Amino acid sequence: MWRITAQACWVLLSICFLGNLVFGWFQQNSGRPQTQHNEQQSSESDSADQSCLCHLTGVLDDCFCDVESIDVFNNFKIYPRIKKLAERDYFRYYKVNLKRPCPFWPDDGHCSIKDCHVEPCPEVRYSQAANTMSDETECEQANKLGAINSTLSNQSKEAFADWARHDDAQDHFCELDDETSPDAEYVDLLLNPERYTGYKGASAWRVWNSIYEENCFKPRSVYRPLNPLAPSRGKSSLRRSFCPGLCLEKRVFYRLISGLHSSINIHLCAEFLLDEGWGRPAWGPNIQEFRRRFDTAETKGEGTRRLKNLYFLYLIELRALSKVAPYFERAIVNLYTGSSEEDGETKELLLQIFNEIKSFPMHFDEKSMFAGHKIEAKTLKEEFRLHFKNISRIMDCVGCSKCRLWGKLQTQGLGTALKILFSEKEIQSLSEHNPSKGFQLSRQEIVALMNAFGRLSTSICQLHNFRLMLKEKR
Repeated sequence: MWRITAQACWVLLSICFLGNLVFGWFQQNSGRPQTQHNEQQSSESDSADQSCLCHLTGVLDDCFCDVESIDVFNNFKIYPRIKKLAERDYFRYYKVNLKRPCPFWPDDGHCSIKDCHVEPCPEVRYSQAANTMSDETECEQANKLGAINSTLSNQSKEAFADWARHDDAQDHFCELDDETSPDAEYVDLLLNPERYTGYKGASAWRVWNSIYEENCFKPRSVYRPLNPLAPSRGKSSLRRSFCPGLCLEKRVFYRLISGLHSSINIHLCAEFLLDEGWGRPAWGPNIQEFRRRFDTAETKGEGTRRLKNLYFLYLIELRALSKVAPYFERAIVNLYTGSSEEDGETKELLLQIFNEIKSFPMHFDEKSMFAGHKIEAKTLKEEFRLHFKNISRIMDCVGCSKCRLWGKLQTQGLGTALKILFSEKEIQSLSEHNPSKGFQLSRQEIVALMNAFGRLSTSICQLHNFRLMLKEKR
């Protein structure tokens, strides 16, 4: 009997041992795929968070410069100074006509959002003590998202009439507003920051569709890289865009428009309407909106190219500023506002920015543009100018007043930069002590030029902020 009992115990122990062994093996192997799945899921999540910016690195297409060098140069040397410059009186007031009719299609006079029209704040008298940020903030909050805050003091209006006597001008790449028109008015840019207004839908689509499609040059079969040392990659991503098979000059034209579009979209994502509770709108970065506009998956792989075009546009305007520095370095040039002390401080700050820009070692080389046969180059240059001038006219078709303001300013700023790049000989022959004859800039062009570059500088700085926020989400 003991023998039977011992045998039974031995059998039971064997079964238990084998059972534990099998169960442990099953548990180990069943848990392993789950761990791998979690790791894969985490990896995919990290990749998704960074897919907007993970390819935004290295040398820019067709250029001798890399993204990282521009980031460091802009965020530490340019952005802090250009931000201060935009707050100076000379650069914060921009004269613009927001009531010009659209020259291309009937204007329905409506915006995609409520109250997207010019609604000035009540006229007030400013003293130096009363002109505080709290007043400006309250005035801004009294308006709807897309409305223009056109509050100006009587003192400012009197100064503007005096400023006009100091302006001069010549040929332009933009359709300039008639500054003598009764509809042209000075707008305080600090009271009307560029940010999300809700302007979208058919009206917004029609504007950008016209800019990209109706203003593209006719395609050419000739393709040559801007940088002759750039490695060949077969089919260029640009050839798959709206304007395939473009020559150098026309490809540059497209990339400038794409870069401007990207910059505007970044501003809208960085200053998004997050909450409008308690009657006080809250603005801040919207990561989801940023990814919708630039994520590789959301944009079918176009997001990185769009952002690189922003850097390309930055280099173009940076080059223009380095070229025009001698114009402003002359003692005869005065950024006139009526206050000699402030005018001197403003010019000193501007010259500091020019000195930093001239020290940048990787400027875009514009000499390869329009470098062919003289007659063909002249024809192409004029075609280039007229196409861009046509784009500036399309900005009068934007239905949102605040969007129209910043669209007109930034296209005029870019047009002024192109004017500078194509006027190198005239700038080199400037007289130190006599008024400009061969090359001149109006106050409106100067204000647009520096504010437009300031917008690009801000965009690149905001890209850095989005990169940090995406990393924090990992």
